[in-house]
Amino acid sequence: MLLDLTPLPAFLLASAVVVLTPGVDTFLLLRTSLHAGKRPGVLALAGIHSASVLQVALVISGLGALITGHPAVLSALKLIGAAYLLYLAGSILRGLWLTRKESADGALERAPVDSANPFVRGFLSNITNPKMLLFSLAFLPQFVGGSTRPAVQLVLLGAIFLGLAAVWELTIVLAAARIADRLRHPRVARSLDVVSAAAFLTISIGLVAA
Repeated sequence: MLLDLTPLPAFLLASAVVVLTPGVDTFLLLRTSLHAGKRPGVLALAGIHSASVLQVALVISGLGALITGHPAVLSALKLIGAAYLLYLAGSILRGLWLTRKESADGALERAPVDSANPFVRGFLSNITNPKMLLFSLAFLPQFVGGSTRPAVQLVLLGAIFLGLAAVWELTIVLAAARIADRLRHPRVARSLDVVSAAAFLTISIGLVAA
């Protein structure tokens, strides 16, 4: 058969668990949407999923297996991803320090403005994270089933997974943007920044240690 839909229920359940597990994307989208609003949040989401589509396409085309077969390439990807997450954490902490300094000098306290392009930031945060590539390589092939065209089955599975992730993350963006005004109190904003920075640092250490 061209497509085998028998593994689809198990695939949907497993995908839902993966999608609902918080990661770099979740924290980046939350912070972007809360600080900058819906449009930058959607742009960050578009950047994240542009990178995800590229990584899934690599797996389907067979390049993913080629990349993961070279430990040096994977090690380099992990280091680049960890370095970028450290940069994100550092930029957040720098913004907190500048805000604190302005407050001490008597300036009006406000959330730091992030001038980075949200699409580029979303794309880079995902493309430099090899976990999506490894996940696609290890996860998607488990649900090929009896398909006579594995590549077509993988395209279907990849599209379903990315669609589920996009719907969930768009929900995060819209919900965060909707309640942003209630959470823009300086103390709340600082707390969210501290949590985001800690999350990026933790995930960065995890990338290097993995």
